[in-house]
Amino acid sequence: MRHEVPDPPQLGEHDGLAYALFMPDGEPSAGVVTLHGAGSAKENHFDFARIARANGLAALCFDQRGHGRSRGEWGPTAIGDALAMSDVLRRSVPVVALRGSSMGGFCAIHAAALDSGVAAVAAICPSPEDFLLRGLRAGRLEGFRVDRAATERWLESLSLRQAAARLSPHTALLLMHAQGDEQVPYAVSEELLAAAGEPKRLLVLPGGHHRSLQHDLELQSVTVRFIADAVRRRAG
Repeated sequence: MRHEVPDPPQLGEHDGLAYALFMPDGEPSAGVVTLHGAGSAKENHFDFARIARANGLAALCFDQRGHGRSRGEWGPTAIGDALAMSDVLRRSVPVVALRGSSMGGFCAIHAAALDSGVAAVAAICPSPEDFLLRGLRAGRLEGFRVDRAATERWLESLSLRQAAARLSPHTALLLMHAQGDEQVPYAVSEELLAAAGEPKRLLVLPGGHHRSLQHDLELQSVTVRFIADAVRRRAG
C-alpha cells in the first residue's frame, strides 16, 4: 500500500528563531504554537502539527534559542520568544493556542499568562522553575546552549503556579502527565490544576515516562479538541 507524502511546512525565521508553519487546505479556525522541551527541536513535533493541520488548525513549530537552527542561547528571552511566535502565527489565524512539553510547557504557561489573547494552553509534563534550576545546576539539562548565570537568576524570579493562576478566565488550561514520569512527578500538574481557575482539565495517564505522552495519537486528538472547544467558547 502506498501512502501520500504529507505536504511540507513553510519554513521561515523571525528574529533568529527558525520555525515551520503547517497550514490547512482551507481557512484555519485557529492556530497552535508548539514549544519543545530541553534538548529537543521543532521537527520532533511535526507529528502533532500534521494532526492539527488535518483538523483545520494551523500549527507553528519553532526551535527555542540554543536549539536546532535558532540563534542565541536559551534563557530569559524564552517567554518573549513564545509570544513573538504567537504574533507570527496571528498573521495567518484569528486566534492562537499554545502547546508545550516539559520545558516547553513551562514557557507556554508563562507566555499565556502574559497574553490574554491566547485561547488555550496544553502543557505536557510541564517542568516548574525549581526543577529546571536543579537540572541546570546539576548539569542534567544537556544538548543545547544556555546562558547559565542569567538563566539561574531568571528562573529564581518565576512561579509557574502563579502563572497558571493568572490564566483564568480567558485561557483554558489542559494538563497531561504520565504517572511514570521519572523527571517531573505528576504531582506537579496536580498542584498546577489546584492553582488554576476554570476552564481547566487534568489527564493523568498510567505508566509511561517523561516523553511518552507527546506523541500519543489519542492525546494529540484530545489536545486538538480542547483547543477547538476553547476557541468556540471565546467566539460564543
